[in-house]
Amino acid sequence: MFIADAQVHVWGPETPERPWRAGHQPRRAEPLQPADLLREMSAAGVDRAVLVPPYIDCERNDLVLAAAQQYPDHFAVMGRLDTGAPGARAQIANWRAQAGMRGMRCSFNRKELAAPMVDGRLDWLWREAEQAGVPIMALVPHTLLPVIDRIAEHHPALKLALCHFSLPNDTVDAEAFRDFDQLLLLAKRANVMVKASALPCYTRDVYPFASLHSYIRRVYDAFGPQRMMWGSDLSRLPCAYSQCVTLFTAELPWLYGDDLDAIMGRNLCRWLEWEMPAR
Repeated sequence: MFIADAQVHVWGPETPERPWRAGHQPRRAEPLQPADLLREMSAAGVDRAVLVPPYIDCERNDLVLAAAQQYPDHFAVMGRLDTGAPGARAQIANWRAQAGMRGMRCSFNRKELAAPMVDGRLDWLWREAEQAGVPIMALVPHTLLPVIDRIAEHHPALKLALCHFSLPNDTVDAEAFRDFDQLLLLAKRANVMVKASALPCYTRDVYPFASLHSYIRRVYDAFGPQRMMWGSDLSRLPCAYSQCVTLFTAELPWLYGDDLDAIMGRNLCRWLEWEMPAR
């Protein structure tokens, strides 16, 4: 089976030349670098991965782009844009012209990050990305999904994907899924995809994470198998990489055949216009 991971953060050590974001630390002590990730992917049977700079790396895309340019068959990039920087708007038209860059990752999971989206200061971003054909992966908690609904409605050609089922950070089980129905309401927007990524992080359950199965099925039923994308968010997983894979490939008896193939990698590559390998 061809497997493509919709999200992995990679980063290097903190140095004076590359300081981390002030006041923030990575979720694991040792950096996850591209060579480490390739070894992990090989062991878990993962063919490709989308690289996203972590929040600590500010809006720097140089490390992930270098990895994608060195290993174009294995890596692609969803880069970060400093939307408050001078000239930010002008960058979008040629965003995908950067070798290895397939789209943009935007985080709205903190109050200060969400405010410009909520009050309309980022309306230009959706217009420019829609016009330029730049897909956006957005980290948005359930409580803010009505804002995404309006954006998706007003920009029907904008390609949006919601990370981690839009589960709120640092929550698990009942607390994490309290407002889950807000996600399902977006199924009516044909331009919205859902990333089934990092799911083991949102439960105290252990493999095979039986408590997650019904939520996965509800997203499948609402959005359909062509609008779901599997992902790991490997650097913070509480389980083995291979278990994040087999949660979908071995533990969901109702998910098989073309639907499983689509969710485990083909949808991601189609959405990003990332050509599938000849095999």
